[in-house]
Amino acid sequence: MSNQSEMSKRQARREQIKRKEARGKWIGIGLITIGAIFVAFLIIYPNVRPVAAVATAEPQIYPKADKTAMGDPNAPIRIDAYEDFQCPACRTYTLETESQIITNLIQTGQVYYVFHNYPFIDGPSAGNGGESDQAANAAMCANEQGMFWQMHGTIFANWNGENQGAFADDRLTAFAETTGLDMDAFKSCFKSNKYKADIQADIDAGNAQGVQGTPSVFVNGVFVTPGYIPSYDDILKAIENSGPK
Repeated sequence: MSNQSEMSKRQARREQIKRKEARGKWIGIGLITIGAIFVAFLIIYPNVRPVAAVATAEPQIYPKADKTAMGDPNAPIRIDAYEDFQCPACRTYTLETESQIITNLIQTGQVYYVFHNYPFIDGPSAGNGGESDQAANAAMCANEQGMFWQMHGTIFANWNGENQGAFADDRLTAFAETTGLDMDAFKSCFKSNKYKADIQADIDAGNAQGVQGTPSVFVNGVFVTPGYIPSYDDILKAIENSGPK
C-alpha cells in the first residue's frame, strides 16, 4: 500500500512538472509572438501612420526664379545665402530678411539672389539621411520640376525644431504633394538622392568661403555679419559698401 502511495506521489509530481514545462513553453511562445508583432509594428508603422497636417507657406512672388536663384543675373549686386532648412536662425532669416530682399531688391532688379544648401546640422557631408540632408534632397527634387522656391517656402512653414521629425521622409513627401509636384517623379528623385553631389558641391563651396554655420550670407562675395543672423539693414549696409560683383 505504501509503495502504491509513493508511486502515486511520484506520478503526481511528474505530471505537475510536465504541466509547468508546458506552461513555460506556451509563455515563451507567447512572448516571442508578442515581440515579433512589436518589431513588425515598428517596421510597418512609419509607412502607414497618418501624416500631420501640412502648413502652407504665405503666398510669395519669386521674381525671375531660375532653379535655386531669383532675379536678373546681370543685376549689379549678387547675394549668396547658405542655409540649412533645420536651422532656426535660417527660418528667421527667411521670414524676416529674405522676404524684404525679394520685395525691395530683387523685384526692382537691383539684386541677383542665389540659395545654397548647407545642411551642416546632420554632419559634415551630404547624403547621410538626417533631416537637414533630406530636406535639402527634397528641395532639389522640387527644383528639378521648377518648384524650388515653392518647396523652400513650404519646408520653412513646417519647421518645428531640430531633429523633431518635422522633416521625416513621409513629411517631406507630404510637402511635395502639397506644393503640387509630380509625385511619381518626386518619389523617384527623392529615393535615389539624385542631387547628393550638387548638395555636396554647395557644402564644399561654402567651406571654401569660410562658412561655419547658417545662415551665411555674402554680398558680392563679402561675408555679411558672420556669426549672427543678418538683418535687412545689414544687407543694405553691405550693398552700400560693396563694389561691382
